[in-house]
Amino acid sequence: MVIAKDNAGAASAVPPYWEQAKAELMKRDRIMNKLIPQFGDLHLVGHHDPFTTLARSIVGQQVTARVADAAWKKLLAVSPKCTPAQIIKAGAGQLAECGLSKRKTEYILDLADHFKNKRVHTAQWDQMDDEAVIAELVQIRGIGRWTAEMFLIFNLLRPNVLPLDDPGLIQGISQNYFSGEPVSRSDAREVSANWEPYRTVATWYLWRSLDPVAVE
Repeated sequence: MVIAKDNAGAASAVPPYWEQAKAELMKRDRIMNKLIPQFGDLHLVGHHDPFTTLARSIVGQQVTARVADAAWKKLLAVSPKCTPAQIIKAGAGQLAECGLSKRKTEYILDLADHFKNKRVHTAQWDQMDDEAVIAELVQIRGIGRWTAEMFLIFNLLRPNVLPLDDPGLIQGISQNYFSGEPVSRSDAREVSANWEPYRTVATWYLWRSLDPVAVE
């Protein structure tokens, strides 16, 4: 799970829908009514650079947030600006030294190649609906639906994303709604029906219930 960091010095503004979403969720959902006030003015902080957001998500695949954060810091030491050109120049050897697997190294280099050669339509993503953006992103090696959904949340700040493949979301639903019992995707969908059109916001608060301090 890859989550942006929230702190007093964060440059990112509050997403425009955030306050209304909080009010609606607290009104409709008794768990959210208890959970949301625990985190005060904290909010989702977006990553504004598309390439960085996607590279960060690849680094975070199938590892804990803390492990991902450590690897990401090493990658930034190799590529401080995290641009496609810097990543390509660093090459597979230096990326592997950051603690990335051979497969993740290949994925990040392929991502850099897509961006450098303009094989993705970043300027159009703001006007495309969620599923259309996902369909384009999953054409890049190493980007599946989960990574595309993280992009919708953290770069495009879409308000109604429900990342059912995210273990943190499922764990959060289990602990907060089912007293720790196992939760199926069907269970998660049923619970989340009450959150629309702000499923992103509810997901973020469930992440916070598991880890109050978001990692970079």
